[in-house]
Amino acid sequence: MADVKDVVIDVAGLQSLIDLLRGDGWTVRGPMVLDGVVGQGEIRSVDDLPRGVGDEQDAAHYRLRDRGDDALFGYVVGPQSAKSVLFPASELLRRVRTGTGSAVQPEPPAKPEPLALFGVRSCDLEAMGIQDTVLLSRSAVDVHYATRRAATFIVAVTCSDPGGTCFCVSMGSGPDPREGFDLALTEMLDDDGHRFLVRAGSDRGAQVVERLPSMSVTAGDRAAAASVVESAVGRMGRYLDTDGIRDLLYDNAEHPQWDDVASRCLACTNCTLVCPTCFCTSVEDTTDLATNTDERWRVWDSCFTSEFSHLGGGSVRATTKSRYRQWATHKLAAWWDQFGSSGCVGCGRCVTWCPAAIDITAEVAAIRATSLSDAVPSQPED
Repeated sequence: MADVKDVVIDVAGLQSLIDLLRGDGWTVRGPMVLDGVVGQGEIRSVDDLPRGVGDEQDAAHYRLRDRGDDALFGYVVGPQSAKSVLFPASELLRRVRTGTGSAVQPEPPAKPEPLALFGVRSCDLEAMGIQDTVLLSRSAVDVHYATRRAATFIVAVTCSDPGGTCFCVSMGSGPDPREGFDLALTEMLDDDGHRFLVRAGSDRGAQVVERLPSMSVTAGDRAAAASVVESAVGRMGRYLDTDGIRDLLYDNAEHPQWDDVASRCLACTNCTLVCPTCFCTSVEDTTDLATNTDERWRVWDSCFTSEFSHLGGGSVRATTKSRYRQWATHKLAAWWDQFGSSGCVGCGRCVTWCPAAIDITAEVAAIRATSLSDAVPSQPED
């Protein structure tokens, strides 16, 4: 990467950044208030960003609030992550005309629109790296994902005000972006004004920085940016003790806590749908008799449904207990065996958007407090 120094821009400079990206052919997609949440939409101006908007998050609780200032990135994360763009909920895999005798061919990936993802948080950057491992780094590359991923420019933002369900520090994924971005911003709003420290993380990011109307970074700017990170680290809403967590969960497959959580879990799949790393899918075939066309679609699925593990003799995981255990153990333990990392980035979405207020950090803590690991592990019966 070119040796480009960090710079500082003001709000007008942030608008210049948006204009530069759009002028280079990128569609800028970023945070905006939509339907009572901080969602994602096309950003043309800084006025589209959630100025002065914060959020309150706790188990089964999400509310927007007025921050009383002009912060543009003063919220945490909404229900959507980059996964919804790079790995969409439904995708056409093939389309064929029936009765023509032609061989079935996969649908080639459509040429993606160059997309600049604006305001990506460090937990979601980590999640994108995990998805890259799952979908790009194994023997069978997901060509649809790869095509979209290559056409994406990432503008990350340091998280300044973590929410009640955040535990990215526990997972080593935040709150400051460290890698996987083209540009990273740290918003500073203090007596010295409203400004942003800009770091380049790639050659194309460095090329954008060189074209920005900017100011040199002062010692005060660096201290202010460091203070944003330090303050966020000290205000995590949740904590997950990850010491020995893989063996802890493997050794406690029959812990009574799984029965306890199953009595509360609705198996609604919310946690897997908002999770930025879950990648489970199913395939649906449709036929249009009017046009003699068959289509095959890949759609998001969830290990919380009984049909997900259905084989000839029935569902492998027939109970809510076995399905919650599978999800939590895969995410925090088996993922290490498969992909060499945790499958959780500490974004807290699964806690916020669970209607039963189930908290994975509390469930693991309860198992740790009364671990059965001293006993001989037994195989699950269901």
